[in-house]
Formats: sequence, structure tokens, C-alpha cells
Amino acid sequence: MEVVDTAQINSFAPIAAQTNFVQPSEEAVFILTSGQLSALITKAIEKVIQPLVERVESLENTIARQDEKIAALQATQDTHADNQLIQLRLINDLREAKKGPGKTEISRADKIEKYLTSRPDHRATFETLKGQLQVDNVRLNEAIKILITTSDRSYSIQKETTGDKRKRILVMLPR
Repeated sequence: MEVVDTAQINSFAPIAAQTNFVQPSEEAVFILTSGQLSALITKAIEKVIQPLVERVESLENTIARQDEKIAALQATQDTHADNQLIQLRLINDLREAKKGPGKTEISRADKIEKYLTSRPDHRATFETLKGQLQVDNVRLNEAIKILITTSDRSYSIQKETTGDKRKRILVMLPR
């Protein structure tokens, strides 16, 4: 039997049937180990995911800053609420204190009563009383109101009959 050389066989066969023929193609076959394939996939995924990871980290930082701002605002709001409560309590305390006359108002009322008692006609104009007490109209009216409501004596407020009719006079009435 004669041994045939493959080169001789290939010379008569069509090109596609020759044994050392490689089909020209754009697709090449690669053989990779599972480790190489895994590394290739991991690198591709990391390349795609990296911008997303950076964006998530940026958003987490922004959220953390917003949380800090919210906490600071809540602390400020709590402080304002505490201050408002303190203010309301102070206002309430002042209102409670104003319900009754204070020592100063009572002292002024006593001074008016002593002054009217010392006068022979037991009367004085509001202007004179303001000068005696060295107070303004509001404080004088407070003192007169306290005098009228707390004293066991009777008083009358009259208008000036001669001269300026706008002037008022406080009169201590006889018992």
C-alpha cells in the first residue's frame, strides 16, 4: 500500500475541504478559561457601574448635608418654641400681676388722699395732683381709680366750672 501525502490530497480538494484551511471570517473563536471570562466580565461591569457608584456617593453626601441642615433647623425651631413659651409665661405673669394694684399705685393713691385731706376744700385739679405725684396722665388716672375703689371715703370727679372747662377736679366728699 502506498502512503499518500496530505499535501497531494489538498491540492485536488476544494479550498474549504483542505485540512489546514482557515475560513476567512470576521468572527474569530477565542478560547478563555472561566477565570479569564469572569475577570473580563467584572472589568466591563465595573467600567459601567463606576459612574453610577460615584453618583450614588454624591447623592449620599448631599443627603447627609441636608440631614444636618434639617437637624439644625429643628434645633432652631425648638429654641424658638421654647423662647415663645417663655415669652407667653412672662406675659401671663405680667397680666396676673396687673390684676391688683401694686405698691407704687397704692402709695400714689394714699398720697392723693393725704393731699386732699390736708386741703381745706378737699379738692384739687388733676394738674395739681400730677405735680404732687410727678406722674403723667396715665399714672394719675390709675392712682385715682385705685383710690376710688379701695378707699372707705367717697370721691367725685368734676369739671372746672370757671375758666377752662376741660380741666377736671378730684373732690373728697364729706362722710
